[in-house]
Amino acid sequence: MNQPKVEFYRHGLEQEEMEACLATLRSLFLTTGPACARAEKALAQYLAVPEVVTVATCTAALELALLALGVGPGHEVITTPMTFIATANAVLYTGATPVFVDVDPVSGNLDPALVEAAITERTKAILPVHLYGVLCDLKALRAIADRHGLWLVSDCAHALEARRDGLGSADLAQAACYSFYATKNLTCGEGGAVAVHDPALAERLRVLRMHGMSRGAADRYHGPYHHWDMVELGRKANLSDINASLLLSQIPRLEANLARREAIAQRYERAFAALPGVDFPRAPQGCRHARHLFTIWVPRRDEFLAALQGRGIGVAVNYRAIHLLSYYRQRFGFQPGDFPVAESIGQRTLSLPFYPGLRDEEVERVIAAVTEAARLLAA
Repeated sequence: MNQPKVEFYRHGLEQEEMEACLATLRSLFLTTGPACARAEKALAQYLAVPEVVTVATCTAALELALLALGVGPGHEVITTPMTFIATANAVLYTGATPVFVDVDPVSGNLDPALVEAAITERTKAILPVHLYGVLCDLKALRAIADRHGLWLVSDCAHALEARRDGLGSADLAQAACYSFYATKNLTCGEGGAVAVHDPALAERLRVLRMHGMSRGAADRYHGPYHHWDMVELGRKANLSDINASLLLSQIPRLEANLARREAIAQRYERAFAALPGVDFPRAPQGCRHARHLFTIWVPRRDEFLAALQGRGIGVAVNYRAIHLLSYYRQRFGFQPGDFPVAESIGQRTLSLPFYPGLRDEEVERVIAAVTEAARLLAA
């Protein structure tokens, strides 16, 4: 008898989130309003930062953060080729150019030792990605940025709960950008946020997310009517109260959900540690892993992927190296061999089912399938 598929991901939204969403649907505001304000306050408290600005997506968060810091045409932003395309695309949306630097072979994160050599007179910012939930060496990157007068903008899409050397994901960057996409540890289907330390920067982000308007709908609702103005060219990138209402009641569950993902990760790591042909990224000492994804690195990845799917296991690929995708090759002339570590990871990487609702028996099925596939392809 065929067993049901082990889904790659299932969200963990509960009745409380559904009731909160329904309450918003029955309220006055559906667009950016009181629910967004409450979510921003709760996230700022969780991240221990003065200001959080919610936006429509993490892509929008990255673009607006760069724009708010003055990044634009003629500038360069140093980033990693081992990430989702949104990171580099956000740089392009500002009119700037992404400059890739290769990654560390153990964690897959941006290698600080290679960053300084990539800095030119056009470099405006460094944009690290905290891959899978492990923070980059932000102290080293902050020191490089300070030496050269650069902004540090963090892509924290995987790293809301992460810490390293006693620091949180938002502690050293001028702007830290988060994702609430459907598969993220904190989700509202589609959404994002920017955490900042400077209230003036937060205010500019709020203007930029709403077309560059001086007053949003919620601001115009209260008190006597005041005309709004358009003070600069912004974007339409605000989060709705419908989405924001889903976030609030999940925040108190973040730590318990992280503990469950950590337990699953440790079970996977014990099972795969001595499995021939199977490797996985490691976190450096001093890290609290946010455990967003559990990824293995295997030879003959596409055959391995097919073998797992044939055994009823949901899989994904996070990620193929950006610089070898068609658009980036055609526009910038990248070739195989330009960033060999990222390319090696991109050719071998495979993500397994990994979420708090994954049952113990499903974890064992994933382990059994990976073990069978590894032995089959090693034969």
